Amino acid sequence: MLSMPIVDLLERGRQLAARGERVSVLWQEPESLAFVARGREYRSEFHINPSDEVMLMIKGDMRLHYRTPEGKEEIALVPEGSTIYTPAGTPHSPRFPPDAYLLVIERQRRPGEIDRFRWFCPGCDELLHEEIAEVRDYRADPVSKAYARFFDNEAYRTCKSCGQVMPRPQGG
Repeated sequence: MLSMPIVDLLERGRQLAARGERVSVLWQEPESLAFVARGREYRSEFHINPSDEVMLMIKGDMRLHYRTPEGKEEIALVPEGSTIYTPAGTPHSPRFPPDAYLLVIERQRRPGEIDRFRWFCPGCDELLHEEIAEVRDYRADPVSKAYARFFDNEAYRTCKSCGQVMPRPQGG
């Protein structure tokens, strides 16, 4: 039977919030991956995806922090109901509150492709740490796992240039 899921995006977002979860995968097919994400209280890393991403704000507004090819941090405001295209390889950090929901559509990872998660010093903007992951199943929530490894290690959060330590998130 041909699978063509129809999903109530607002309801899926509400379910995420009720369960305290971050991600609900809608489908994972060889050429397509779609999920609803709930905002995080604190987001600081820049994700580098090996595929293009299309993001649609279902509820709430997002501030998409991204880095230009020259390494400069910029911010794009994506209001509720709006969409943004993020090309493969663009370091980006979607920042929106936990009561907001985002639809992400991208290509499923190919064998050997690597996702990167980078943190930069809040004082001098030098690279603090990079986590890499081969994402085979997005239901495993690779962002939360990268966060746990980063914030559980003070050496990763300490800038080698200026010595500033990125604080752990409140409650984390």
